[in-house]
Amino acid sequence: MLILAADIEVLARFGRALADPIRCRILLALRQAPAYPADLADTLEISRTRLSNHLACLRDCGLVVTVPDGRRTRYELADERLGHALDDLRTAVVAVEADRTCIDSDEKGCC
Repeated sequence: MLILAADIEVLARFGRALADPIRCRILLALRQAPAYPADLADTLEISRTRLSNHLACLRDCGLVVTVPDGRRTRYELADERLGHALDDLRTAVVAVEADRTCIDSDEKGCC
């Protein structure tokens, strides 16, 4: 099986985006519907500055795009398949988590 460096980079970028809970919350919110930064900040109860930094990271990762809307800018997922990928990943992790067999997982947090 040939694994391309580009494939690894894509997955690493996705992993970096998901590594922060706020970015996860942003992606899940945008999975529901496109949103304006001020509305996202209010919904997620974070400062606009903090939200802006996370949105910049998600843009750099290629996961969200900006859409001009008059004098405002709206954010949305770069591709609708990302929403499906988030759902699939969440479902898979929940299924695996329910099937944990490591006896030390609660004490050590290893699994």
